[in-house]
Amino acid sequence: MTPLADAAESEQEPASLTFHQLTGYFSALDETRSRIRMMELLADLLTKTRPEEVDKVIYLLQGRVAPLYAPIEFGVGEQLTAEVVAKGTGVALEDVHRRFEEIGDYGSVAEEHIAREQSSLTVVQVFDCLTEVALTEGEGSVAKKVSLLADLVCQVGKQEVRYLLRIPLGRLRLGVGDPTVMDALSFARTGTKDHRPAIERAYSICSDLATVAKVYWRAGVDGLQQIQVTVGTPVIPAASEREKSMEDLIVRLGRCAVEPKFDGIRCQVHFDGEKVTMYSRHLEDFSDMFPDVAAAVRAQAAGHTFIADSEALAFDIETGAFLPFQMTTQRRRKHNVDEMAEKLPLRLVLFDLLYLDGTDLTRQPYTHRREKMLGFLNEGSVLQVTENIETESVAEIEAFFADKVEHGLEGVMAKKLDSLYQAGRRSFDWIKMKRSYQGELSDTVDCVVLGYWYGKGARSKFGIGALLLGVYDKERDLFVTISRLGTGFSEEEWVQMRELLGKGRAEQMPARVEAEIEPDVWCTPTHVVEIQADEITRSPTHTCGKHGGDGMGYALRFPRVIGFVREDRGPEDATSVREVIRLYTVQAEKGNK
Repeated sequence: MTPLADAAESEQEPASLTFHQLTGYFSALDETRSRIRMMELLADLLTKTRPEEVDKVIYLLQGRVAPLYAPIEFGVGEQLTAEVVAKGTGVALEDVHRRFEEIGDYGSVAEEHIAREQSSLTVVQVFDCLTEVALTEGEGSVAKKVSLLADLVCQVGKQEVRYLLRIPLGRLRLGVGDPTVMDALSFARTGTKDHRPAIERAYSICSDLATVAKVYWRAGVDGLQQIQVTVGTPVIPAASEREKSMEDLIVRLGRCAVEPKFDGIRCQVHFDGEKVTMYSRHLEDFSDMFPDVAAAVRAQAAGHTFIADSEALAFDIETGAFLPFQMTTQRRRKHNVDEMAEKLPLRLVLFDLLYLDGTDLTRQPYTHRREKMLGFLNEGSVLQVTENIETESVAEIEAFFADKVEHGLEGVMAKKLDSLYQAGRRSFDWIKMKRSYQGELSDTVDCVVLGYWYGKGARSKFGIGALLLGVYDKERDLFVTISRLGTGFSEEEWVQMRELLGKGRAEQMPARVEAEIEPDVWCTPTHVVEIQADEITRSPTHTCGKHGGDGMGYALRFPRVIGFVREDRGPEDATSVREVIRLYTVQAEKGNK
């Protein structure tokens, strides 16, 4: 494969990419599990893509027509899709339903009734129609969505319709993660992955891989410098690492800043002087859920524009004490918002500042960012800047830690004084020490649900009895298994879990999953649960940490779930393989004392 030349050097621009060509690559991606092969296929696809098409190709790979953070959804469920298939193919609706029950995929149902092998529709034409579907709302919108999609079904070919109908249903599931796409972008242009860091940096500060691809395609790696931190556009949050002890923390960081670690809702706040926008850890816009916080931002930050990283926490009105995470999460709702705001008011604790009054602070050291953060807020009771100490004394950190734990907090976060804000990265610039680290392996592990087994005995009526759990292998962009979970949920929660996982059911093991255990039902890696376990053990059957090692993986012994699904976590926010191995090492060292 020949890497794409710079636009300025290209003698001939590729012809418009057809939707048939794109779905041909989709089909090839469906048929491979090799990450390298996926990257090669994507790179080859990109070499055939024009600059004005590349963003649309990336969006469609993600099964979307807009960035992940944009509140734009297709609003097309299974019933509407059945109507689309019936109208677009001329098959009776009851026959569409019957066939779907047999094969479980509306795209494949439609494919059986399409005689045309391929169409001449371009990617841009299909993308524009899908965008119209997503933006259609108001009176008569349902009928219009059905009509638009049915018209497309009438025009496309067999292979095309299979993937076309999976997109609005959110069931494209090609198994391609953002890291693979970023590698492919660089490889398509240079034949190497050398531009991956610059692409990833741009993506981290604008959270829109399609826009990054478009800029990169038009202006090359230097053009990525034009992508800047912008109020209203979420930055992918920085994340912390763990250390084995306070002593190890000091060895790694030296003199550092130490702050309380809160267990609330991670909240990235944007204020342009008028509008307040708030994003969750995985970029969900939940501004409308927190009207009390928005009002406080307008009052306490009047005269400024800013982006801040913070934690939203519910508190007791009588005592002022912060409430447990389970109570704070009750504020994440779309209905009865004002009533809940009165019942469970929030405080917003700012712990980092990314942007202030026209200046990008992510490239400034932590101490400078904190100085700016301390100086711009007006007096008020809702927004506050987190306290901290600067020290290189283990004793001081332990005393600070003990005080925070005594007051019901999780522990502390230590930060390197000259560290930049590492958007989208987990690094040792920030190190968390939680109270659970102080015992045996009692730290919790955030796991991704990869599948489930049908229930037996009393649980047979639920259709679910145990979950297959995994963690994230960041280096390989895969989810690997670590545990089977069968305890911790109430009967009502098992029913809810079955309904939730049913929406992400996969016909076979997803391409981003590596497993040697096979559940009754595979699920697209989407939902995160917090797990408490007695210890981490070596395992011949689980794939966590097994790649390139001694043939043994890692597993959780006696796992039990805490709460329900963590809505503030995305699958890539799950505990990493590297963290699991580190926790195993800590556990072993404590056991030898």
